[in-house]
Amino acid sequence: MEKLRELLEQCLGQNFVHMIISNPRKLDAARKIDVRPYEERGSILFQFSEYRNNQVFHQNRTKEEALEQILKLLAGMYRQMEFRTAQKQYILPENEPVPFLVELGVQTGEGKIRDKKYKKFRQINRFLEFIRDVLPELPNNREITIVDFGCGKSYLTFAMYYFLKIQRGYQVRMIGLDLKSDVIRHCNELAQKFGYEELTFLEGDISSFEGVEEVDMVVTLHACDTATDFALDKAVRWGAGVILSVPCCQHEVNRQIQSELLQPVLKYGLIKERMSALLTDAVRANLLEQQGYAVQILEFIEMEHTPKNLLIRAVKTEKKHGNDRRCYTMCKEFGICTTLEDLWKWEE
Repeated sequence: MEKLRELLEQCLGQNFVHMIISNPRKLDAARKIDVRPYEERGSILFQFSEYRNNQVFHQNRTKEEALEQILKLLAGMYRQMEFRTAQKQYILPENEPVPFLVELGVQTGEGKIRDKKYKKFRQINRFLEFIRDVLPELPNNREITIVDFGCGKSYLTFAMYYFLKIQRGYQVRMIGLDLKSDVIRHCNELAQKFGYEELTFLEGDISSFEGVEEVDMVVTLHACDTATDFALDKAVRWGAGVILSVPCCQHEVNRQIQSELLQPVLKYGLIKERMSALLTDAVRANLLEQQGYAVQILEFIEMEHTPKNLLIRAVKTEKKHGNDRRCYTMCKEFGICTTLEDLWKWEE
């Protein structure tokens, strides 16, 4: 039983995906029990789904409670257990300490990912995968300049610097911008502590930022509402070769959108909100194409982790696509005009 306990403790770790307990010893027992993890308020819990007589009964348990319950079931009521874990090779090491991950509370001093920060660890690595994919679009014979708008606590900013400078050996100059003076002060202290000499954090607003003249890559992670539009505008005016943007809280179109034809759909607040967000990002993508970028809309991370999971990836090309009248007509039809349209004077 002790070996089984050790196995289960490992199984219920960060890579756990799914478990099925079946083949009951007694007729009155559930025919199978399905165990899956989920996140609630930053903690990992486990949902037990018991299948009995065409009905399903659910119970939620902590990791410790789940472990004891599974041991109890296997000891007395069930003969079979199947489990599946996700094996993934992350860009940042999962089992050895990275200074900024330890300092920001993602890892312990021994390098173990904290349970409540595993979602953050996955998000960071997923974004680094996008960075890795666009490396061929960035210069490798000179210093490259990267700006992270709305950097916040700067998990991603530190991660990009670590990946590009420490792991890949690129010459980089990185700037993180945010409105919160205390956050910026703390991030600069950490950069100095780690010896990240080419990483600087500045306090300021995206729309009025004038700290550099040329930028190779612009990044925005969850810049709220029209802040994303101002970031995209800056990126295009700088001639940035790469733009990676995960928008957030697209309220602007939600306030404007009107359609008699779609009224049966738009009368539901949640559906209207999601449609507005999708329309906002589609218009942004079309406008970027007109500015000479090849654009893709990609899934940033699984919906179960955050509904703000679309990433706009734009790579500068030599060819401008011209004014797409269909997109303009659609905006007129819905009665919407976005900040990015206004900034770029998308006129009829």
